[in-house]
Amino acid sequence: MDYRVIDAAEITAAVKKLFIDCNYFIGGDILCALQRARENEPSPVGRSVLTQIIENDRLAAEEEIPLCQDTGMAVLFVSYGDKVCVDGDFEKAVNEGVRQAYRDGYLRKSVVSDPVFDRLNTRDNTPAIIHTQIVSGDTIAITAGGKGFGSENMSAIKMLTPSYGAEGVKQFVRDTVFAAGPNPCPPIVVGVGIGGTFERAAQLAKKATFRPIDTENDDPRYAAMERELLAEINKMGFGPAGLGGGTTALGVNIETAPTHIAGMPVAVNICCHAARHASITI
Repeated sequence: MDYRVIDAAEITAAVKKLFIDCNYFIGGDILCALQRARENEPSPVGRSVLTQIIENDRLAAEEEIPLCQDTGMAVLFVSYGDKVCVDGDFEKAVNEGVRQAYRDGYLRKSVVSDPVFDRLNTRDNTPAIIHTQIVSGDTIAITAGGKGFGSENMSAIKMLTPSYGAEGVKQFVRDTVFAAGPNPCPPIVVGVGIGGTFERAAQLAKKATFRPIDTENDDPRYAAMERELLAEINKMGFGPAGLGGGTTALGVNIETAPTHIAGMPVAVNICCHAARHASITI
């Protein structure tokens, strides 16, 4: 069987570019959603905030500077082709790309080495969180994002049982967003993961925040749930920057996975309007 060889240095260069790009340039889906929200926002204060967010994103791209001071913890979803052989250590190559991006791109380094006791800054924003899936093919597809913790801290998971049903899922999502209030820098993107196990639901929720918000779940039932939740969340009235209005969320994305007969885990991962993500296929 023929394998395609990719040099580890190519992985490093790609990862470096991804993290600089996603911190400097807001995604087209987010920008369009912000512009649409501004047109439809009933609150004058809310419209003013959205105008400032859009202007901030324009200036960040024009000046090639971070669009937010919290440049996030590095998270990557990798689809690794089964006919690819990396010449070198893949994980080390990824972390070197993160290191170079945060150093050369003048991005804030926010990672500490120990979560409870020492909490010493690693000084290069490593290690990255890497989710890898082996797929058929001879390419490596990477989606990368810098996850800020103002919104990450507002996320939650609950081990629902099947008796809760769809209404139980929606209530948990609504409760989580309402409890977050203005803290995650609205307007937000709400990622919902349903199914799998405790850790799989959380991974799905994170992956959902990386999905373009101008797309819907392939299953029409979940697509309808996305639309319903978005409308209900925007009726909460927190509005842009939490100053009131009709735009608390830009999108709700749901991802699902098979689960155990006795369970229905649900995770909600909240992302601020600086929804940094970028993709590349090598």
